[in-house]
Amino acid sequence: MQPLAYRLRPTSFADVVGQDHLVGKDGIITNMLAKNNLYSFILYGPAGSGKTTIATIIKNMFPNNAFTFNASTDNKANLKDIIEARAYYEHVILIIDEIHRMKKDIQDYLLPYLEDGSLIIIGLTTENPYRVINPAIRSRLHIYKMHELQESDLILLLKKAANKEKIVINDDNIYKYIANVSSLEIRTALNMLEAASLIDEDKRDLNHVMDVVGIKTIAIDGKGENYYDILSALIKSIRGSDVDASLHYMVRFLACEDLLMLTRRLEISAYEDIGFGNPQVGPRVLAACKAALDVGLPEAKIPLAFAVIDLASSPKSNSSYLAMHKASDDLANLHSKTIPAHILNKEIKGGANYLYPHDFPHDFVKQQYLPDELKTHTYFEPKTNSKYETALKEYLAKINKELKNV
Repeated sequence: MQPLAYRLRPTSFADVVGQDHLVGKDGIITNMLAKNNLYSFILYGPAGSGKTTIATIIKNMFPNNAFTFNASTDNKANLKDIIEARAYYEHVILIIDEIHRMKKDIQDYLLPYLEDGSLIIIGLTTENPYRVINPAIRSRLHIYKMHELQESDLILLLKKAANKEKIVINDDNIYKYIANVSSLEIRTALNMLEAASLIDEDKRDLNHVMDVVGIKTIAIDGKGENYYDILSALIKSIRGSDVDASLHYMVRFLACEDLLMLTRRLEISAYEDIGFGNPQVGPRVLAACKAALDVGLPEAKIPLAFAVIDLASSPKSNSSYLAMHKASDDLANLHSKTIPAHILNKEIKGGANYLYPHDFPHDFVKQQYLPDELKTHTYFEPKTNSKYETALKEYLAKINKELKNV
């Protein structure tokens, strides 16, 4: 039997989750297809976010003149065969998987066909195309970033899959658990759901699911909530600067051997809860978490204990976390956000041009950077819980006094 992830691969954009900006009702790809105006583009984003699914749906819309090419395994001869099909069609659609691995000579070979419109390329990559794609090719393609899936996206998808496959899941914590331990990858999550379906229905609880997907069980209460309760207690203990409680919950959580979930939460805590209270803690925690993943259990407890103590004993500040949310709210709620002309590197006749701060005393010059609609808004408000952030607050107070009164 085919794997569940293969059987349930979406056949229409309506079944794709988390990518409404591309294939939702008003998505850019949806609109270009509706207007019969498909043009070349690259989809880039993390594994399991739906790049191949979107490309496959488009390919099925054009069964005669759409072809696939894998830049890792296919050769130039395969590509020439596809290009020759242009003789029979107005244009050929070429879906290139792992486009970042395409050799430069092959990229150069495609350029004239891309230029005259007889070839439409849909490139797929997990890498940032601004770094890994030949500029000559990149400048002729639109670039669309796939959104990272949210936990809620994957839970919704898992519930739909379970319903379609008649897999009975009576505990929503099972969906939440699978979504998290799969690293929010669709294929991995569906494979885990399929494994869970092998458990007898009357035994299909969180304990047994954790066993089946390869994570050792921990003590779980009757509602199956301890996994998340312990993780939450750990983060709250770190946030509350209780070193001993933090170590207790770390060791307790590690009974399930879920290193990936733990390291992810510690890395987030370093920037959400400590932030500018101790700016050096982020790289240190990242290094400790990497060491933990590299060495595995039981030795992983050693660098993880270092990270947990470092986090819990650090001065706390969520100022950057709050600033991010304020800026995001403005972006969502304000429609007109015109970038000031003088910072677009354009010469402005009769107007103010960009002033290079390093040409001025103290490497600062008074000029406007925010759009007019936002120029009085302040997002970052430093706290005074550490010497570093106190100094930052004093410095920015002087700068902002000038910038907000331009």
